[in-house]
Amino acid sequence: MNAGPEPTPSSLARREVPHREELRELYAVLDAELARLGPVCLASGRCCRFREHGHTLFVSEPEMDYFLAEAPAPSRAFDDGATCPWQDELGRCTARDGRPLGCRIYHCDPAFQDVAPALSEHFIGRLKALATRHGLPWNYAPLHRHLSQRCQEIDFPGPAGQ
Repeated sequence: MNAGPEPTPSSLARREVPHREELRELYAVLDAELARLGPVCLASGRCCRFREHGHTLFVSEPEMDYFLAEAPAPSRAFDDGATCPWQDELGRCTARDGRPLGCRIYHCDPAFQDVAPALSEHFIGRLKALATRHGLPWNYAPLHRHLSQRCQEIDFPGPAGQ
């Protein structure tokens, strides 16, 4: 990460989040549904090691605005999509409260694999409706594409080696 002051959540976001409360409520409903369904999380941290685990985290623009407004400074430098910059050295998420829908729904629990796609589609639909109501761009893209874009917009630590 660059030398100098650590970015604050508000400097990371740099955008107003007029949909903050509505998105917080949507996440609370999702979290309650997940608690009811009871998928097991072994806290292995594999879900945040994208390339190693063979998946990509997609995030919408409204979620990204919310995430960056809620998240602390990243735990490490960006690496162009191999891992999540908010995973600490012990494999834990440092941005749990603001994490996007994909992070909330994804569980490596084999018993949850049949339920997750329908749950994901339902809540993605609700997110799209939220974006439409607020006139927000959807821009559903990999997390690191959003982060690369934000690195160009504001003084934000870039990928490792830059």
